[in-house]
Amino acid sequence: MNIITFFETKEGKTPFKEWLRALKDARAKTKIVMRIDRLSLGNPGDHKPCGQGVWELRIDEGPGYRVYYAQDGKAVWLLLAGGDKRDQQADIERATAWWLEHKGRKNEI
Repeated sequence: MNIITFFETKEGKTPFKEWLRALKDARAKTKIVMRIDRLSLGNPGDHKPCGQGVWELRIDEGPGYRVYYAQDGKAVWLLLAGGDKRDQQADIERATAWWLEHKGRKNEI
């Protein structure tokens, strides 16, 4: 089983949790949580690489929800951001920046 963790900004915010909490569509929330559970079991389902180590889970619900994540160690998945098809490119850029920030902080230790 893989461990799921959440990216935290320097200010202590967790963008993915905040996005999911603000999502109004209960059915979509349920599907997203189920996909994260599958990811923890090693079965990401419909996903694709976005570049620089960031991956995208594609959830076929509503406007096409996305969960952006990266592998942070052998069996650890770091959830970076969430969004939908409408803002996909901006979400990918934000998730990639957060991933690079996270890796940079790890190298400082």
